[in-house]
Amino acid sequence: MFQIGFITITLSRLVSAFFVVAIMVAPAAAEVTDYIGVPGPIEFAGKSYELAWSSQPADHYVKQEYVPSGQNVETYAQMLLVELVIGKIKVMDAVRSQVDMLNKRKGSDPLVNMSVIENKATGEALLDFIVSSKNAKGEYIVEWNAYRYAPYSDASNKAGVLLYATSHRAYGTENAKSFLDGLRTLRPDQINILAEARLPLSVN
Repeated sequence: MFQIGFITITLSRLVSAFFVVAIMVAPAAAEVTDYIGVPGPIEFAGKSYELAWSSQPADHYVKQEYVPSGQNVETYAQMLLVELVIGKIKVMDAVRSQVDMLNKRKGSDPLVNMSVIENKATGEALLDFIVSSKNAKGEYIVEWNAYRYAPYSDASNKAGVLLYATSHRAYGTENAKSFLDGLRTLRPDQINILAEARLPLSVN
């Protein structure tokens, strides 16, 4: 079981090929291909998420994104991510890569905040973080993510790390303020659901 804490927040995609995303940047349009046998839909927190975007940046690395009906990956409100990397990478290597990128982002994004929980009993880790940007009108876009990292191995003993994640966004400064106010409730609820969820891809 993951134990979580709270962070105080005020309003004021790939390093070494390991689960580090280009946050706030919408992916380019591409043909949707299920590379890992998770075609969707995925049920999460009472919603059904359909596969909407996928990419294979390298032979050993796959990214797939899922959104509810009526949403898209460019302007989503909720999203699920499933990513898989095969290689010698360990769970905490992937976490550290993401944390390093977030720390670098702090110079240009005053809203960056994060928390890491390691579950040594299962070898998993959970990173949740918040980032922001502004649109052409100077309005805030705020994004909160929870990333669950799990050690992975398949039937042929290929090993790596599986990422299962949930992402939420709010668009516009007033919506962003309301989103941040509600995050105190949303965050622990979503983290608990993610931590206890069945992984969408079997982990041997």
